[in-house]
Amino acid sequence: MRDAKRSQFPHFLSIATRWMDNDVYGHVNNVVYYSYFDTAVNQFLIERGVLDIHKGEVVGFVVDSGCAYFSSISFPDTIHAGIRVAKLGNSSVRYEIALFRNDDEQPCAAGHFVHVYVARASNRSVPIPAPVRQVLETLRGAQA
Repeated sequence: MRDAKRSQFPHFLSIATRWMDNDVYGHVNNVVYYSYFDTAVNQFLIERGVLDIHKGEVVGFVVDSGCAYFSSISFPDTIHAGIRVAKLGNSSVRYEIALFRNDDEQPCAAGHFVHVYVARASNRSVPIPAPVRQVLETLRGAQA
């Protein structure tokens, strides 16, 4: 996804970097990128009313993730996290996320993670609820 373009992502979330995100080398530490991915997707789901992190009976567990790093991010950069759905299965969804620094056209990092939907009470996989599926359909982007 190194050559991903902003136009290939149907939704963006702006995330301000924080001073504490920088490591001793003066750039955002690699583990923080995963928190940006998680924040972008979960904020989207919460805003659309299909994720209740405290009381929802069905939630998504991350079962797979990965990230490729192309260029550094440093505080006080603003990250624009583009998200799209690459695959929508019966009980799982694969998101692709690209992080664009400030006004850059090329992503500084790109990755993925997979949510498997589970019943909170049993931790067993369940089909993606219809309202969630409808929202996820809006994230199917143009993938070059």
